[in-house]
Amino acid sequence: MPEKKFTIDVVSDVVCPWCFVGRKRLEQALELNPDIDVSVNWRPFQLDPTIPPQGKDRKRYMQEKFGSSDRIFEIHQQLTELGKEVGIEFDFDSIEISPNTLDAHRLIRWASQAQPNVQDTLVGILFSYYFEQGKDIGDAEVLLEAAAEAGMDVAIVASLLPTDADAVGVRQEIDTANQIGVRGVPCFILDQKYAVMGAQSAETLADAIRQTADGFQPGSGAA
Repeated sequence: MPEKKFTIDVVSDVVCPWCFVGRKRLEQALELNPDIDVSVNWRPFQLDPTIPPQGKDRKRYMQEKFGSSDRIFEIHQQLTELGKEVGIEFDFDSIEISPNTLDAHRLIRWASQAQPNVQDTLVGILFSYYFEQGKDIGDAEVLLEAAAEAGMDVAIVASLLPTDADAVGVRQEIDTANQIGVRGVPCFILDQKYAVMGAQSAETLADAIRQTADGFQPGSGAA
């Protein structure tokens, strides 16, 4: 029986911890559907496009955003526990800068034009750099390091990063996501038909993928 072809577009931001969890759960969901040939595309979203290019002090930024140190601690504790379940070692204390992610999204966009799976590999590296190693993924040198680790052509990336190449395209994609109703991330768009919002469980994602691949139509009574 031939494999079913299937596309998943993941709208996410690389400073979104739930997106990191969502990526791990998506990997698990795909393992539960080995007969479906899935192509994963990572699409840009910015949780806060107002952050300046040089970034902001992380602790001050989180305090401004959530207001309470207790609330921040509670959120980090919850995420740390969830991370352990999917193999993520969150280290929030190591993060010093809240970056603007426009350049990171430009890099992810370029990675889509490289060899298969390079883009997904790069996204995983950027998530790990930020949440597990506390690296500033708004910094050009860090982005070049990530590009090299993912197997991209570093010379080309180094020539493009200082320019505005693809900045307009990334912003347009973000605008499109907003226009189609994406208000939070991660958002998994299955085969350009249905959207699954949030870092759902691997089983929920796997079931949604299976039903969409099988041609499920909401309201049709089909299983």
